[in-house]
Parts: sequence; C-alpha cells; structure tokens
Amino acid sequence: MVQAAVDSFCSTFLNNGYLKFYTSPQPTDANTAVGAQTVCATLRFNATAFPASVASGAAGSRVVTATANAITSDTNAAGGTTTWFRVLKSDNSTVVFDGSAGTSGCDINLNSAVISAGATVAVTSFTVTQNE
Repeated sequence: MVQAAVDSFCSTFLNNGYLKFYTSPQPTDANTAVGAQTVCATLRFNATAFPASVASGAAGSRVVTATANAITSDTNAAGGTTTWFRVLKSDNSTVVFDGSAGTSGCDINLNSAVISAGATVAVTSFTVTQNE
C-alpha cells in the first residue's frame, strides 16, 4: 500500500509540476504564502515526473523510494541566494510541499546557494521516500 501511495502522490501532484528556489526566509510551512521572498530559479518536472517507485529493505522496515525522471533546467535563472524550495502542481499555484536548500545537510543540496542571474540551474537527482 505504501508503494501505491507514493506512486499515486508522485503522478497526481508532481507530473508537469514546478520546483522553485526562493530567497529567505522560508515560510513556516507549505500553507504559508510567499511574501517578500523572490524566486531565484524555476525548474519543471517531466510530464511523467517519476517512474514506478521501488521498495527496499527487510519486511517491516522497508523504505519506498521514487526517483524523478529528468527535470527541465532553468536556463535563465532570475538569480539570488536560495535557502529553500517549493514544489507546486502543474497549475503553478497549488503548493505540494516545501524544503530547505543549500550546499549540505538540506532537503536539496546544491553546488552553490548563490544563483547568478541568467545562469542555468539543474537538479540531477530528486527522490521522494516514505517508510513502510
């Protein structure tokens, strides 16, 4: 059931969705609107954002992992210093979830948190995991 739930979540909420990097401060939660923060870069999930997930580990403690298909890069980023990201559905307005962004120990780790205006921003690996 967990694997079916992860697959359903990924296809329902992330197909053709958006991944946006913002300047600080990160809102309290994904239900909080963006205020003075600005978008540093906007990337797009594939039409089929994730293939089928995979369960691994021993029975009773398995972890279900879905690894994203290629994510379209932002080839002309707005720029800024990013500290967090927000994932939105394909309508580009319905928030799915938020997370931290930085160079280490974050939900998304980037080569540099400083994004230059006009730069290309790419995410080479993005996973969704859920314990069984």
